[in-house]
Amino acid sequence: MKPVGPIPPGYTALDGELAIAGRTASALVAEAGGTPLFVYDRALLDARVAQLRAALPVRVGINYAVKANPLPAVVAHMAGLVDGFDIASAGELAICHRLGIDPARISFAGPGKRDDELTAAIEAGVTLNCESAGEAARALAIGARLGKPPRIAIRVNPSFELKGSGMKMGGGAKPFGVDADKVPALARQVIAAGAEWRGLHIFTGSQTLSADAIIEAQGKVLDLAATLAEAIGHPLPKLNMGGGFGIPYFPGDTPLDLAQVGAALAERVAHLPSALAETDLCLELGRYLTGEAGVYLCRVIDRKESHGVTYLVTDGGLHHQLAASGNFGTVVRRNYPSAIATRFDAPASEEVNIVGCLCTPLDRLADNAMMPHADVGDLVAIFCAGAYGASASPSGFLGHGPAREMLI
Repeated sequence: MKPVGPIPPGYTALDGELAIAGRTASALVAEAGGTPLFVYDRALLDARVAQLRAALPVRVGINYAVKANPLPAVVAHMAGLVDGFDIASAGELAICHRLGIDPARISFAGPGKRDDELTAAIEAGVTLNCESAGEAARALAIGARLGKPPRIAIRVNPSFELKGSGMKMGGGAKPFGVDADKVPALARQVIAAGAEWRGLHIFTGSQTLSADAIIEAQGKVLDLAATLAEAIGHPLPKLNMGGGFGIPYFPGDTPLDLAQVGAALAERVAHLPSALAETDLCLELGRYLTGEAGVYLCRVIDRKESHGVTYLVTDGGLHHQLAASGNFGTVVRRNYPSAIATRFDAPASEEVNIVGCLCTPLDRLADNAMMPHADVGDLVAIFCAGAYGASASPSGFLGHGPAREMLI
């Protein structure tokens, strides 16, 4: 038997079924018109941001990383909750534009921005987090051609990383950002060329559950930013401190101690060096804001046995939930939080493998998991599906098409 990950708080049973925002899974599927279906709970989004506001010092803003979940309905809802948005493509910029989000609230990161993306960003008036001297030069040239000085910040590649991070975004050679020792000279060049100087972006990693690791990284980020600001010789308008806040996915994972992180950050913010005295500070969070607010629902379309092993074959799979299948960077496949949604309060009674509909052995949603007995027609729920699910999975693979999505 292989255990499943912990189901996030906020989910209950109603009439024996999984309830999301007070409505049964089967009722939501009926409203959406079928499965597979991603459901996002706006009340859980609200609660997570409220928890952050309560824990963090008032001076530290919250930015939403749109790449975590770019569904327009989700982005529109987040617009009323967060202070800013971090995007990673012209496509995400277009989503924000269609929703009427003020470009002054948007910053654009990514190591491979094309000239057309730079042009769109400069025309819109968003901040470019430049990742190289070459990108900064292209942005300045485009701004000169448009007659509009670009708003430029510099993404820094620090010499340190976020310990225990699922994806390390700093330390050593990286495609992301400008090596820290080269930042002051580039910043002075950008300022001298007439760009609107917007500060620094220092992102060290993602998905850690260690409060100590985040506290250490945040301290190093603030120290580095102060050192760089002094070397640049100009005030630092804004510092994007990155994120890295993780959520529990797997058996044995424990939630991040947000109170500990907030208390340590408040202590640092209360004693900032003079170089950062007037700097706007923000955290860039995506998964931590939306991950636990989403559930992926798929339907059992076949129940079969092979050599004594029971398989529940669903109409979902890795083409919608690549990470849950174990094919999104994990070395050892472990089970995401999962359940039989239509038998949510029933006791586990059998060991099953829950697989998808794709013609590949990689399409697995749960291995050797203890579940209530499920038959054809029952619904399977995969939790922690609110981030890097629908948009981070190969929905075109084998031609089954994308899943439905709804915010309730």
